[in-house]
Amino acid sequence: MTEPRNRDTRTKIVEAARDLFWEKGFNSTSIADILSRTQVHSGSLYHFFPGKQDLLVAVLEWYRDGIEENLLAYAWAEVDDPIERIFALLNGYRVMLLTSDYAHGCPIGNLALEISEPDPRVRELIARNFSNWVGAVKACLDGASERLPEDTDKQALAEFVLTIMEGGIMQARTHRDIGLFDRSVAVLRTHFDMLMGQRQAA
Repeated sequence: MTEPRNRDTRTKIVEAARDLFWEKGFNSTSIADILSRTQVHSGSLYHFFPGKQDLLVAVLEWYRDGIEENLLAYAWAEVDDPIERIFALLNGYRVMLLTSDYAHGCPIGNLALEISEPDPRVRELIARNFSNWVGAVKACLDGASERLPEDTDKQALAEFVLTIMEGGIMQARTHRDIGLFDRSVAVLRTHFDMLMGQRQAA
């Protein structure tokens, strides 16, 4: 009986920290905030996580391991076309910006900007989360290979999609104007249309 209860407590702490880091930022979230949100004793928290940095690692592992279930499955529900899946993924961030009144951006992007000198574990996990996101987009591009020029660098294009997403979010949140995000995505759409037009012409 003890093991499931311990696992539930650990999960509760990680989920609370995840939400608080997203809402307030890592540096602005205190251990007291996490204890208040979870209503667990400090001894239970420190049993699983000796320090806040260890908790950050657990949160980043949650994002890393849950990209399919917690992000892609939602974005790609009822979307089969690989190119449209990319834009559905971007639209998910657009909806999040609007429904949160610009409070929530990309949680990994937020942490990457906030933590200027992370320890190696944190840096590697942030990088892995970005790589997983890029990998998901590249898989869409691979699925649309016959519609893109044969010499398309799909890895570089997937990385460019990430840059558009992160930059669009940062500008939209700063100006509180979804137009900045929309215009960035529109330019990306035009670029895809040009690539597909080149393939058709060839």
